[in-house]
Amino acid sequence: MVLDLRICPACGDRADRPVVSGSTLECVRCGHAWPFRKLPLFALTGPSGAGKSTLGPLLAARFGGEVVVLEQDVLWTGEDVEGFRATWLRMAAMLHQNGRPVVLCGTVAPPEFEPLPERAFFSDVHYLALVSSPESLRKRLRARPAWREWDEPRIEEMLEFTEWLRKSAPELGVDVFDTTEASPEAAADHVEKWIRARLP
Repeated sequence: MVLDLRICPACGDRADRPVVSGSTLECVRCGHAWPFRKLPLFALTGPSGAGKSTLGPLLAARFGGEVVVLEQDVLWTGEDVEGFRATWLRMAAMLHQNGRPVVLCGTVAPPEFEPLPERAFFSDVHYLALVSSPESLRKRLRARPAWREWDEPRIEEMLEFTEWLRKSAPELGVDVFDTTEASPEAAADHVEKWIRARLP
């Protein structure tokens, strides 16, 4: 059984802030220490409409089980954003105990992951932001089905996020790839090479 890494396998205490030294966890309550797999996490990020959901299945097929590709939105409840991020980090860390790195597809920026206590479970978090031109994003988001609720104010918010991401990427350590003119296969080629260059 793969347990939440916050839970001590000896006494069952759950740590709010895990104590990590290298690839060893230590229980504050009983002092038990145990090893864990500390792998890199790959965050395929960027604004909605830039191609993350399109590339996810292509990447899963290309890697054939070498990595686990997951869609972040499947756990979204629209309430506690920080709790949502922390849950995903715990989930990815548990999956890493099976020996396969996780590629997490979803709109996230380093300031939302890096301060969390669960960040200690990963050797690195690599960020690749897919972006697109404002015109392309508007067209893609307006074409989405009504249940996704992409009205004009929400689209403008996403365009503002894209502009911020492009400007902030260098200081945040985020790599950027523009999908405006790229076919899904060409974009998948780029992302696959980016991931493989950073695999353990």
